[in-house]
Amino acid sequence: MIVLCILCLITSQAQQIALLKYRGGGDWYANPTSLPNLISFCNKNLSTSLQSLPATVEVGSSDIFNYPFIHMTGHGNVVFSDEEALNLRTYLIAGGFLHIDDNYGMDKFIRAQMKKVFPELEFVELPFSHPIYRQKYSFPKGLPKIHEHDAKPPQGFGLFYENRLICFYTYECDLGDGWEDISVHNDREELHIKALQMGANIIQYVFTY
Repeated sequence: MIVLCILCLITSQAQQIALLKYRGGGDWYANPTSLPNLISFCNKNLSTSLQSLPATVEVGSSDIFNYPFIHMTGHGNVVFSDEEALNLRTYLIAGGFLHIDDNYGMDKFIRAQMKKVFPELEFVELPFSHPIYRQKYSFPKGLPKIHEHDAKPPQGFGLFYENRLICFYTYECDLGDGWEDISVHNDREELHIKALQMGANIIQYVFTY
């Protein structure tokens, strides 16, 4: 029943994506202009019909099943209870999708918490040939580097359940920062557009696959 519900949402005319609210003290609410800007870009350039504002949904809420795409970000601690981990697991197995964007400092926390959700799975780095990098916009070298931080190359990791990508984790990239209004971080227009194009690829991949 849950699977059918999510499939219906994916093909509906009034889709809405959501931001994940979690416990632990991390700033789940970071980058407030990022998702509205990404939604606007997708509606204009992909001809999607996403609602202009994202919803906010808690990890343990049954409302999570109303959204085919969930975005998660932050800089710090993340804590999932056993019940929340099970709810998120059920959502992802049923057909939902989680995009995690490390806003710098989230990595050691989110990896441990996702192990609670899928103890049998490991994050694997996606090859540059993966379709998520080759939707409307081509990224032959993978994720764009938006902010330097530790000067490491950006990496895109995935969790696969029964050969389906259910979670995409963008690391050392700051993709969500790039979606924000340019004035927030004083990013170059070129980086802003690249970030939005990569975000659009993620949305297109989710709604296609």
